[in-house]
Amino acid sequence: MRILSIAALCATLCGCVSSGETVSFKASNPLQQALMRDGQPALVSRQKSSLVLVRPAARQLQANGRPVFVVGINNLARQPVDFRVGQVEAIQHVGGNDFSMQVVSYEMLVQEEKNRQVAAAILTGLAAGANSYSAANAGRGTYTTPSGRTGTFYSPTAAAIAQGNAAAQNEAMIAATVETGQRNMAMLEQAVIKDNTLMPGEWYGGQLHLAPPTDQAGGQKTYTIVITVGSERHVIDVAQGPAGA
Repeated sequence: MRILSIAALCATLCGCVSSGETVSFKASNPLQQALMRDGQPALVSRQKSSLVLVRPAARQLQANGRPVFVVGINNLARQPVDFRVGQVEAIQHVGGNDFSMQVVSYEMLVQEEKNRQVAAAILTGLAAGANSYSAANAGRGTYTTPSGRTGTFYSPTAAAIAQGNAAAQNEAMIAATVETGQRNMAMLEQAVIKDNTLMPGEWYGGQLHLAPPTDQAGGQKTYTIVITVGSERHVIDVAQGPAGA
């Protein structure tokens, strides 16, 4: 099932985090159930026409980083229903006040990756230029005879070898940069949740990325994610805090 494939991709796309924060869920009404899925906390929210399953994308979230969740949606109705990322809401609760948390859409993530690729290309170009410059000066050197006479020499063979090595290194660096960019784009396309019309009985899901919640001096952060499916609103209460707390 596509949602299981998405879960397998999450650790790769989000990065492996050895320490950080964990999340827990609280069932806010009788139609919700907090449970464990493969050793991770999850929450199932069921309404008349839809079911939503939410779990963190990784076993630990990066402190002060973006929380990423895997969201699974099931259309229980007998007619198609729309899911729109633009209708997803996230609200952090701090001292009795509520603050909006940005939902980072697929389009935003793609633009970030494009910006990263531009920066990577510039760095690769600089490195390639440095390689070529060094190779251009290879084969040249100085010598000193026992009598103290000095001079310069040039070895065409050494220069050709250095230039060949530099060309191979530059080609490999450029290929690796392009491959990484293509792989990241493909993973975003496959893993991140997008607008979708669910047919009757269909499951759909993907990663939901949120802006980092405001730090609470290392303490627990609480926020609510509201996922709208058709006309139904699934309210997910989340607590996020230091691992082991």
